[in-house]
Amino acid sequence: MAENIASNDAAHASKAERRSGRWAVRARVTWAVCSIVVTECLILGLAVLPAVSFWTWVADWRMVPDWAQALVMAMAFVPAYVLFALSVLLYSAFAAWLFGWRTKPGLELRLADMTWPVLDWGRYLMTIHVARTFAGAVFRSTPVWAMYLRLNGATLGRGCWVNSLKLMDHSLLEFGDHVVIGSDASVSGHIIERGLLKTAPVRLGRHVTIGINSVVGIGTTIGDGTQVGALSVVAKYSVLEPNAVYAGAPARRLERTARSPVAPAE
Repeated sequence: MAENIASNDAAHASKAERRSGRWAVRARVTWAVCSIVVTECLILGLAVLPAVSFWTWVADWRMVPDWAQALVMAMAFVPAYVLFALSVLLYSAFAAWLFGWRTKPGLELRLADMTWPVLDWGRYLMTIHVARTFAGAVFRSTPVWAMYLRLNGATLGRGCWVNSLKLMDHSLLEFGDHVVIGSDASVSGHIIERGLLKTAPVRLGRHVTIGINSVVGIGTTIGDGTQVGALSVVAKYSVLEPNAVYAGAPARRLERTARSPVAPAE
């Protein structure tokens, strides 16, 4: 009898713990969602404020005809959007730094548990997504985009040229001098496997080139002067030798061979 009572008490305690755990997860997710929504509303609102203020000022002009007001407002659209996009990048990077939203290296956590490191990772990626959506098309492959990556946690050397919006987990990216990231190449510091979030840094040496539409997996280290061909897939945790050429899916080193002599024309 005593054993049955003890068993029932343990079962009730286990159910209570599971119920408490579910409520804790819901509370964390609710807080994370609300915080990112409020933060992005503030970022976008502050970024668009200068343009709205300018157009409001022009609309109050009384000594000029309506067509002149409309012309000025129309001509101001492009510089206003550029200013808006630049502000989005700066405010987004500042917010992620202020709240500590970063991808931590060496994580191996269940997504279903929704722990704080997982939620911080999610909020960090959300700020990156908003920034590239509203500002990426304007500034990609420019020094401004490289500046944003640095402000948002990436380590970039001098003269880096990034022509892709598919860089994720900026805090885990370490690029040497004069790295070139081709159009739409994907470089990420995380992967999801069987419900587990796994993270690891990606390190590219000096003068590394990543071809267009290539994929570089987590934990990859690429030596100085190496080129990865277009449409290649560098598997996770790969180590590519320096001063080499890799291509394919998965990427393999291409051996440099002498050209065959051209047969003389008959």
